[in-house]
Order: sequence, then C-alpha cells, then structure tokens
Amino acid sequence: MRLILRWTFRIVLGIIVGTLLYQGFLLVRVLRLRSTNPSSTSLIDTRASEAEAKGQEPRHDQVWVPIDRISPNLQRAVLAGEDTNFFTHRGFDYQAIQRAWDDAQKEAAKEAKKEGEDDDWIPNLPDFKRGGSTISQQLAKNLFLSSQRSFLRKGQEAVVTVMLERTLTKRRILEIYLNVIEWGDGIYGAEAAAQHYFRKPAAALNAGEAAFLSAMIPNPRTVFNPQVNPRRVARRQRIIMRGMPYIKLQ
Repeated sequence: MRLILRWTFRIVLGIIVGTLLYQGFLLVRVLRLRSTNPSSTSLIDTRASEAEAKGQEPRHDQVWVPIDRISPNLQRAVLAGEDTNFFTHRGFDYQAIQRAWDDAQKEAAKEAKKEGEDDDWIPNLPDFKRGGSTISQQLAKNLFLSSQRSFLRKGQEAVVTVMLERTLTKRRILEIYLNVIEWGDGIYGAEAAAQHYFRKPAAALNAGEAAFLSAMIPNPRTVFNPQVNPRRVARRQRIIMRGMPYIKLQ
C-alpha cells in the first residue's frame, strides 16, 4: 500500500513539475514578444505540415509591418468584426461569451426540432461561434497551440491569454495579431493580404477593403473564402462597415 502511495505521489508530483516547466517555457516565449516578432506560429507550422502530407510545397506569403503601417481602417474593421471590446477587457469578453453560448443553444434547439426530437432536448454544445473568443485568445491559440477542440486546449489558451495580457500592451497584441493571422491559403498578415487581394500596401486600405478582409477572418479558406462564398463575405462586410465608425483606436 505504501509503495502504491509513494508511486502515486511521484507521478502527481511529476505532472505538477512538468506543467510548471511547460508554463514557464511559454512565459519566456511570451516575454520575448515584447521586442521580438515571432518567426512562425503554431498555425503556420500546421498548415505547412498539412501541405507536406499531401505532397505539396507549403505556401508562406507574409511581410511583417509595424502597426503604424497598417491602415486604421483595417484596425477598426478587425475590431468591429472580431472583438469590439478589445481595449477595455482583460483578455476575456464575458458578455461576448454569454452571447455565443446563448446563440449556440438556440441553434442546437433548432437542429433538434429539425430532427424531430423533443423541444427540451439539447445536443452537445458546439464550439463557440465567432465572437466568443477575443483577439487575445485567438492570438494565444494561433501562436502556440493546436486547433484541437478540447477542454485541455481551452484551459491552456486561457493561461496564455493571461500571459499575453499581463506582459504586452494592447497595441502590441493587435500588431502581432494583424501580422500573423491567416487570410487565405498561405497568406498571413495584413500586408500580404492587402497585396494579394487589392495590390496595395496595408497602409493604403480604404474602409470597404478593410471590411472585406475582416469579413474573411473567421474562416478564410472555406466558409468566408470570397471565391467560394462571395455573397456571405459581402454580407459580413456590410455588417462590419456599419460597426467601424464606433470603434476607437488607442
């Protein structure tokens, strides 16, 4: 019995120590972001691995630019579409999370009715819709974590989000986000996206162009790919443009 307890203690202690070491490693990487731009991200590495698995050459079109060279129109459009309370929350927008939760439940109930189930039957809650995760949370996932949907990954995302919010300024978080997010197959960051879609630098984007790019962010390769669903992108673009005038930058 004592032997079992001893080994159980050692295993638990090992897990705790390993977790602390991993969190410390992540914290060091986050601290480096104060003055160093990330050379790659977890998302970019994943896309490269996916391409290689298909026998394809990975595409990587990315040009890093400081936030002063990214149009305020695009900054406002991204905040209007992804995180309207970015400058006031501390990494988590609980009102947005609640809205996403309510929307998901309503959608689940509708699906249940379509399938002829009882009105009080609610299937497993799907992952949060766009709007549930803040820009800080999205950046935490894209930089360091996998896209796997699990409570463990969500928990780690929350930890990294806190690290980002406590060590970086809001302006720096937004700058990194705008330079690393995916805007199509192999297209990363605002400068590459502006050049690809409009043949102009990110600094020169007008309101309509900025809203167009922002509309793609939730899923630029399929659902909000302008070549696949142009009407859906245009509809979201119009909604974002209506919200842009209310966004104040810092």
